[in-house]
Amino acid sequence: MTNTATKPFDAAEYLETEQDIKEFLRQAAEDGNTQHLVHCLGVAVRSKGMSEVATNVGVTRASLYKSFAEGANPKLDTINKVLGVLGCKLSVTADNSQSHA
Repeated sequence: MTNTATKPFDAAEYLETEQDIKEFLRQAAEDGNTQHLVHCLGVAVRSKGMSEVATNVGVTRASLYKSFAEGANPKLDTINKVLGVLGCKLSVTADNSQSHA
C-alpha cells in the first residue's frame, strides 16, 4: 500500500479574482450565520494577502489574524473596513421570510 500525501483544503487558494471573493462573501452572508461569515471573511483576507489588507485597514497583521481566528468576534468597524478593502460593503435588507412580532 502506498501512502498518499495530502494537505488540508484551503478555500483561499481558489479565490483568484476580485469577483471570486465578492461572490464567496455574498454567499456566506446569505445564510445569516455570523460565525460562518467571519470565517469566510478570514478566508477572503488570506486570499487577498493578510499583510496587504492589514495595511489598508490600518491594523497590524497580527491583529487582523486575531480578528478572524476561529471563534473570534471582530468589531463591526473592523468588518466594515475589511469589506471595503475587498470591494464589498454591508447592506441591510428586509427579511420577509419570517413573521416578526
